[in-house]
Amino acid sequence: MTEPAQPKPELDDAALAFAEQIFDSARKGDAVRLADLLGRGLPANIRNHNGDSLLMLATYHGHLDASRVLLESGADPQLRNDKGQTPLAGAAFKGDLAMISLLLEQGADVEGASPDGKTALMMAAMFNRTEIVEYLIAQGADPHAADRNGATPLTAAAMMGAADAHALLSKFAD
Repeated sequence: MTEPAQPKPELDDAALAFAEQIFDSARKGDAVRLADLLGRGLPANIRNHNGDSLLMLATYHGHLDASRVLLESGADPQLRNDKGQTPLAGAAFKGDLAMISLLLEQGADVEGASPDGKTALMMAAMFNRTEIVEYLIAQGADPHAADRNGATPLTAAAMMGAADAHALLSKFAD
């Protein structure tokens, strides 16, 4: 006679609190703690309940050193959260050129798009981040790429009233 399958044990409160501390380390940019935990076997691509990886949290909050530690420990710069967002798109949204440069150096796809087709270039254009628009195009981003609604970086800038980005992207219009 086989015994009935045991239910999967749920994490206890202490384990959940520890997990939250790990994600807080990424949010706060605690590169030393992250390096220690990664050195002890913490998976570099662990995700929270929203699908956010440690790298997503560190990049979104602008922590370059923590992001570098995570990338050097094998964090995937292409790993999307539950909304389909990449760390590169988050850095473009936040306007963090140094982070964008690091992510691209470490293998992020300059043309990586969310499920709705929005790219980092579109995010930068929408929020009038002209320096990032120029950088992404120089790194190979397609200024003519369209999302699933047909919006390009140029039209996205126009819809958001991002006049400087619109003027810059107009130079690439056919």
